[in-house]
Amino acid sequence: MIAIIDDDESVRVATESLVRSFGFKTSVFASPEAFLASSRMADTHCVITDVQMPDMSGIELFDVLRARGTGLPVIFITSFPEERVRRRVEEAGAVGFLAKPFDADTIMGFVFEALKGQPRPH
Repeated sequence: MIAIIDDDESVRVATESLVRSFGFKTSVFASPEAFLASSRMADTHCVITDVQMPDMSGIELFDVLRARGTGLPVIFITSFPEERVRRRVEEAGAVGFLAKPFDADTIMGFVFEALKGQPRPH
């Protein structure tokens, strides 16, 4: 399952539609807090998250996931692609960092990279 986290509903819907079109199951969340409080973490294989959101950012979510010891692959999407943020998340092990609007092939390339060695969707 791919978790998609973005406070912008149109981005959530579009990203979910794209990921589902490749046969993956998805769950969408309007905030990192909603994802962390959900029961879906256990069956999540990859996270696609916005960088800038109210309350908790995608980077803070990434830090929480790493502090909890999860090795979940994370792909960041952002409307504000700052080079210092890119460097920080890539050095910390993020799979990808994309500026919105992003290319479908590019984000799906990151998804397939994140899921290497995991079962393909049915």
